[in-house]
Amino acid sequence: MLMAHPAVLKNLVERYETLRALHAEQGTAETRQRMDDVAYTLCVSTGTRDIDAALVAARNQLPGARTGDDSVLAA
Repeated sequence: MLMAHPAVLKNLVERYETLRALHAEQGTAETRQRMDDVAYTLCVSTGTRDIDAALVAARNQLPGARTGDDSVLAA
């Protein structure tokens, strides 16, 4: 499997978290669509099927990440 560059993953995680906070505040359809687009890209980039697993996988691939429990990814 191809691995996304850590800088790309970092950017995607930051964008997703920003959009999630923005969506919580505003709740607009545009923000939700942008958040869904980033979530999809994160899933594709990490080889996962849901955003929670994608965030765990992306964070584990970032420099300085501690290797820990990846049981979320096995589900």
